[in-house]
Amino acid sequence: MLLQRLSLCPRLMLGPKTLQTRSVSQGKNPSTSPYFRLHPVRQWSNVPFLTVPLARAHGKSFAHRSELRQAKRIVVKLGSAVVTRGDECGLALGRLASIVEQVAMLQNQGREMMIVTSGAVAFGKQRLRHEILLSQSVRQALHSGQNQLKDMSLPVLEARACAAAGQSGLMALYEAMFTQYSTCTAQILVTNLDFHDDQKRRNLNSTLHELLRMNIVPIINTNDAVVPPPEPNSDLQGVISIKDNDSLAARLAVEMRADLLIALSDVEGLYDSPPGTDDAKLLDTFYPGDQQSITYGTKSRVGIGGMEAKVKAALWALQGGTSVVIANGTHPKVTGHVITDIVEGKKVGTFFSEVKPAGPTVEQQTEMARTAGRTLASLLPEQRSEIIYAMADLLTEKREEILSANKKDMELALNSGRMPAAMLKRLSLSSSKLNSLAIGLRQIAVSSQDSVGRVLRRTRVANNLELEQITVPIGVLLVIFESRPDCLPQVSALAIASGNALLLKGGKEAANTNRILHEVAQEALSMHGVKDAIQLVSTREEVEDLCRLEKMIDLIIPRGSSQLVRDIQRAAKGIPVLGHSEGICHVYVDHEASIDKVIKIVRDSKCDYPAACNAMETLLVHRDVLRTPLFDQIIDMLRTEQVKIHAGPRFASYLTFSPSEVKSLRTEYGDLECCIEVVDSMQEAVDHIHKYGSSHTDVIITENEETAEQFLQLVDSACVFWNASSRFADGYRFGLGAEVGISTARIHARGPVGLEGLLTTKWVLRGDGQTAADFSEQGSMKFLHENLPIAQPLTGQRTSN
Repeated sequence: MLLQRLSLCPRLMLGPKTLQTRSVSQGKNPSTSPYFRLHPVRQWSNVPFLTVPLARAHGKSFAHRSELRQAKRIVVKLGSAVVTRGDECGLALGRLASIVEQVAMLQNQGREMMIVTSGAVAFGKQRLRHEILLSQSVRQALHSGQNQLKDMSLPVLEARACAAAGQSGLMALYEAMFTQYSTCTAQILVTNLDFHDDQKRRNLNSTLHELLRMNIVPIINTNDAVVPPPEPNSDLQGVISIKDNDSLAARLAVEMRADLLIALSDVEGLYDSPPGTDDAKLLDTFYPGDQQSITYGTKSRVGIGGMEAKVKAALWALQGGTSVVIANGTHPKVTGHVITDIVEGKKVGTFFSEVKPAGPTVEQQTEMARTAGRTLASLLPEQRSEIIYAMADLLTEKREEILSANKKDMELALNSGRMPAAMLKRLSLSSSKLNSLAIGLRQIAVSSQDSVGRVLRRTRVANNLELEQITVPIGVLLVIFESRPDCLPQVSALAIASGNALLLKGGKEAANTNRILHEVAQEALSMHGVKDAIQLVSTREEVEDLCRLEKMIDLIIPRGSSQLVRDIQRAAKGIPVLGHSEGICHVYVDHEASIDKVIKIVRDSKCDYPAACNAMETLLVHRDVLRTPLFDQIIDMLRTEQVKIHAGPRFASYLTFSPSEVKSLRTEYGDLECCIEVVDSMQEAVDHIHKYGSSHTDVIITENEETAEQFLQLVDSACVFWNASSRFADGYRFGLGAEVGISTARIHARGPVGLEGLLTTKWVLRGDGQTAADFSEQGSMKFLHENLPIAQPLTGQRTSN
């Protein structure tokens, strides 16, 4: 049968040997085979086993999740709760199909996949119940002669019988599913006794290696039809005994020197206390020394193991050199990609690691920041200002240290040869930049005096019942920025001024500069005991993983390329993102525009800093401006500045020999390039901006005030200017001191976002024992809803009934 299946697999390259179907306990000793060689086991066992050399030298598990991408040989363990339906009678076919798809995809990538599966008992239980019901209904029909059947009770089904009835059906199902992906499978049934007999272990090892060599996925299960019940405390000499599929998967993973064991169950991973309790926290990474701090709950609805058994098996496999991840394989939203996500190094489930990082985890950093951030928000405004002034002074005092760190980053970037010139410019710091930063920080310190706790509205709801709306911090901010170390002190100062906790994730290209600038911020915060309010993420956290901390982070602010912003907006499904993905800014030249203003504004908008998000990308020209001296001067200026021109469709139709026609009118060039297009009117310019723009910044140049006012009213962008460069769309130029970014969103903050954009509000009600019933038809109190002066002190406002 197996040879027949092999003929259906065109990708198999059979060696000179013929694959024979024989039991594990038979056959000659494979140690003489040229395909295998003996390796001594580590200190936890004195029994040798066989292996083949892999791409990665085995012996040590992976220290970090990001290294899981290197895993070549992978064991996937499917727990009973994953494979079976909720009624424990039959298989969860949809869930199983998605798992098979992921395993087949990884197999086709060149990895060696093995599956340890449960499900035979559940499959057999379904089958035997069906047969029993069918036989009972036939007997009843024969004895009663009636079509109506009496209530039938099912006998208790013995697990071994169910396993015997279900094994063949389970394997047939796997075979049919994997065949859809041109992937061959083979079934192997084992018991604990097979691992106690040296000859059987060698045969098992030989069989598995031969199957993997031929690109076949082995599907392994305990032979539950004959397996004896597990014996408690039967682990001898450090070798784990096979009590369940958790221990089987761990034993096989170590015996086969697998790089990774993925154990799928019905829980998200390992918690520090039983899941469902109030304080239970999912552990992203688990270290062998942490097991004393874990409290285990009850086992899952099916299966014979439990989380304690899973942890024990995982630690044993980890000691044997195999990395382990325990994750949820039943969640409908993640089952379709849980295995591939784990292999890609994403933060899914609990990762077991022998290497404990020196510093706190990002979750711990976020908790530390939130706690210190609440203290920061409770400080007096003068105290927050003192911190920001101290930061500005430290930038000057530590100038040489900061520039030295930046020089290291610049040298590394230049030596790599992979960083574009625009990013190199952003990465570079100078004495003048540090001076400008210090000036900006001092402006923020001044403006922060009345930011947090400012009363926006005060209302007397009724006698002795007064309501206030006041400004408060948003909470914990996550700012992700690329190659712009000057962003760190700016954003830090704004977070301090607004009383927000801050989590910073900078690009690795600026690691040295970011580290010293973060030390500057923490040194300033220490003067009032809130050092932990600003945290720099220096671990190997992926941006996508940070965006999943929706219970810990309140707002994400990306500072970088449009691609970075788009990636974060896609990943942050549960956290608001403040920013813009594109800066497609327009300048419209009206037929009543001043020549001098046009040349100055267009040059500055495009050429001052082409890589900026507020640089002009499309120049819209009124039709009457064509073939005039004004238009000729515009073209001459752009050519002098070496700006590459792309012609829009209408502009190209006016020209005999046109520049390269634009591929898309919705393009952010980020360089000395721009598109020129022709419009018939101001209204047509507005329509073009709404269709192809990004709601960032758009400009009109005209001497007609009525036309300008209509443009300012009609254009729905975050910034709309009249006779001014698009480069003015900047927090510093707006007088905000600094900005955390420019937002094109419609909710919360819009345009350059400074201190005000990092605040939200809360309502404070001061009463005197009133209840809602007091204001009902039968109640004695009436609503007043009187607006009170904001500046009026609260004392003396209360009146007697």
